[in-house]
Amino acid sequence: MIKHVTKSTYEAEVLKSDVPVVVDFWAAWCGPCRMQGTILEQLDPEIASKAKIVKVNVDEEGELAMTFGVQSIPTLLFYKDGKVANKAVGVRDAAAIKSALGI
Repeated sequence: MIKHVTKSTYEAEVLKSDVPVVVDFWAAWCGPCRMQGTILEQLDPEIASKAKIVKVNVDEEGELAMTFGVQSIPTLLFYKDGKVANKAVGVRDAAAIKSALGI
């Protein structure tokens, strides 16, 4: 299940995760973000045992977006061992997401 994270839950859900994490920076008004969201929702059950997906609404969590240099959405950050291992701006398909996660 894809969780929505905030500044107060980011550390626990992302930085201290024991599995790789995809962080989707998005906004409700963004058409490409909705497309990316659909891809992530379809992918989530397939990768749930190996990685997790979380979402950050940039309109509600602007400070978090600024902290990570998100200037365009959708932006995906791929975390491994609490550190950003990869970044993708724009819509990515399931194969590209799995490849970025190394699964």
